[in-house]
Parts: sequence; C-alpha cells; structure tokens
Amino acid sequence: MNIELVEALTQLEKEKGISKEILLEALEASLISAYKKNYGSSQNVSVNIDRDTGEVKVFSKKVVTDEVKDSLLEIDINEASKINPTAKIGDIVTIEVTPKKFGRIAAQTAKQVVMQRIREAERNLIYEEFSGRETDIVTGIVQRFDKKNVIIDLGRTEVILPVSEQIPSEEYVQGARIKVYILEVKKTTKGPQITVSRSHPGLVKRLFELEVPEIYEGLVEIKGISREAGSRTKIAVHSNDENIDPVGACVGPKGSRVQAIVDELHGEKIDIIKWDKNPAEFISNSLSPAKVLNVTLEEDTKIARVTVSEQQLSLAIGKEGQNARLAARLTGWKIDIKSQKQSDSDFDEDARGDESAT
Repeated sequence: MNIELVEALTQLEKEKGISKEILLEALEASLISAYKKNYGSSQNVSVNIDRDTGEVKVFSKKVVTDEVKDSLLEIDINEASKINPTAKIGDIVTIEVTPKKFGRIAAQTAKQVVMQRIREAERNLIYEEFSGRETDIVTGIVQRFDKKNVIIDLGRTEVILPVSEQIPSEEYVQGARIKVYILEVKKTTKGPQITVSRSHPGLVKRLFELEVPEIYEGLVEIKGISREAGSRTKIAVHSNDENIDPVGACVGPKGSRVQAIVDELHGEKIDIIKWDKNPAEFISNSLSPAKVLNVTLEEDTKIARVTVSEQQLSLAIGKEGQNARLAARLTGWKIDIKSQKQSDSDFDEDARGDESAT
C-alpha cells in the first residue's frame, strides 16, 4: 500500500463518482477483518490508512489494568506507562501491531474492496438511470434464454422479458434487435432488476409517439388503447388542432407510419379510431372497419345497442368476438350488436307485446 493507491482512488472519484473517503473507510473496515482472519487474533484492533501517503498501520486497543487476565485485551499499568506516561487504570492505550508482511494482504484486500465498490456504484447508476423510466421504450438485443424468460442486452445492463409479457405468436431469435416497454425497475441485492414487456398496450402507445411527430408534439392525443397482443389493437386518437386529421397523421403518407409499427409488432393489426366526445359516435367509430347504422345508449346500464346491416354483422363482431370485445374495452361500454333484420324483428315483437297488453 502506498501513494499510488491514494492516487488511484482519487482518479476513481473523478471517473466513477465514488467518494475516496468512503472507499478508504470501507478499506479500513475490511483490513480489520483481514488482520483477524490472517493472524487469528481476537484483539480490539483498528486500522488507519494515511490519506496522503497510503501507509497502512494496525493498532491494538488495550485497557489499562493492575492485573492482566487477557493479554490481547488488557495491559499492565507499568507497561502502559512506558507508552503513555499519563496512563491510569481504566484508560485505553493504543499500540501499533502492524505485521511485517501486512502490506501484501492490504494490497489484495484493497483490490477486492475497490472492485466491489465499483460494482455497487455502477449498479446504483444503472438503477438511477432506469428507475424513472417506467413506461418508456428501449431497444436491445436478444441475448439468451433463462427457462422461458428472454434476457435482453441493453449495453450497460440486461433486462428480463418474462413469459407473461411475451407475445405468444412471436419468435425471439438470439442476436435479434427488439423494442421493449419498461414495466418495472426494482432494486435488489444483485443490482437493479428491470422487467420489460412486449404485450403491454403501453408499447403501442410509445411506438406511435416515436413514429408520429404530431403525437410527440401534443397536437394529436391518444385517448385510449385496447389490445390483444399479437393479434389486434384499437387506438383512439383526437386532434387538438382542427387543421390536423388525427387518423391521417397516425396512418402517415401512404400508410408509412402505421406500417412501421405493424412491422415492429410482426404483423399485428392496428385500427386507428377517431375519438369523439359523443359516446354514440365514438362507439360507432370503434367498431371499424364495420359500418354502423345506429347506436342507442342505455346510460343507466352503460349498454350500447348497435345496429348494422346483415352484411356487416360478422365484421362488426369480429372473429371469435374480437372486434366487439376490443371496441367495448376502448369505449368503456358494453356493446350489443344486432343486424337491421334482427332489430326490426325485436321491434315487431315488442310492438305485438304492447298491443296484446292493451
């Protein structure tokens, strides 16, 4: 241990932002353990590192007594007087006990302590970098697989894409670049644990913010998203500028903007819906690509009765009810879809019922 250590710690403080004093204090604490381990001593010892020269000294602290029972912890008053003429019984006398070969042990310990503190500092920096970025989107490279989880390399750290946040229809290929949504950042004893998602609706929201300048600038607002990851997404948009068509802005020239998002999501269908403050109009738009003839709202039960032509019925409901289901999630209304023929039939039955009642 010498002045080179002090200079190295000073350099670390500048480059890594790790306090030199904190490192020296941690090193002194570690050297106490190293001394006791290597010299089998139960003495009450302290270690001092000279802040200027880096010189290491070990000191034993002993209680002054007139009858020594434990020479490791106590010192006779006569011996104590030779070290400190003013010493009296009950005082603590400090004696240097630095072993001749302690420098080598100190150097090894210093390396371990410094490396550990560097790792801790880097983990803290990574945590601080990502802790405020939940809901953000990042690009990484598929690194490896841990059971069914996908480990993605972001350069400075790795993130976990758990099976619950994966898209079942997607294949994750080692070495492939991939965009993911930051779901959670936790501080653990092994460093920050960052969980990401490919199935969260927020991923679609962030992709639109990246691709559509009008959304990023606040001219077009995303009012809601409903998603069945890997299959279909509906996104409701509204323009805060009457001169901007919100749907057209999201679609882009020749569909280039939405196509870039579809490509990133490996073919997931995206319906861009114009939001409307009128619930009936919004529900009608949400059932796109189907054309709606009429919407009747039941405010108390939050049920929307929707009428479409016979030809549009299957399109409005969608495969396995998906279109209607996504529209209901997007609007917050329970949607009951019937064809014009079914609606007329229901109306006739109601009318007959009224006549018989009279």
